[in-house]
Amino acid sequence: LAAVQGLGAMIRHVSAEFRADREIVLAAVRGGGRFLEYASEELKADQDIVLAAVQQDGLALMFASADLTEKREIVLAAVQQCGLALKNASAALKEDKEIVLAAVKEAGLAAMEQASAELRSDKEIGDVAISREMSLQQQKEQLLGPKMGHAVLHHQSSRRR
Repeated sequence: LAAVQGLGAMIRHVSAEFRADREIVLAAVRGGGRFLEYASEELKADQDIVLAAVQQDGLALMFASADLTEKREIVLAAVQQCGLALKNASAALKEDKEIVLAAVKEAGLAAMEQASAELRSDKEIGDVAISREMSLQQQKEQLLGPKMGHAVLHHQSSRRR
């Protein structure tokens, strides 16, 4: 257990017995949410383990059982940590305005693309997405300078099309 707490990556190299050990997997995902990928199928369906994983890395939602991608609490935690996790949410939760807003607040237009068609045309969600994109642009300009920050944002938006 101590080894996994310090080096969660070791979980990918341990036997199936250890990957099915709740305590070991919980320690691993707390150190790196995506280590959920190496957990047993039973533990990928364990709400406490998946919640710990997505709170650490929202994209760990992609390794959760299908049932848990339908759990509002799990998906909300995931998108608050990484808005792009909305991609792995159930279709029903992609229609949930609170979840989509949380995702868009975190990731802007990239998250909005994963929402239901109805919510993609919602004015409030669109306003939040644009505001977040402007904030991301300002952060890039502060880090890279105005011309380079604009070029990075333009390159990223053209890749999404």
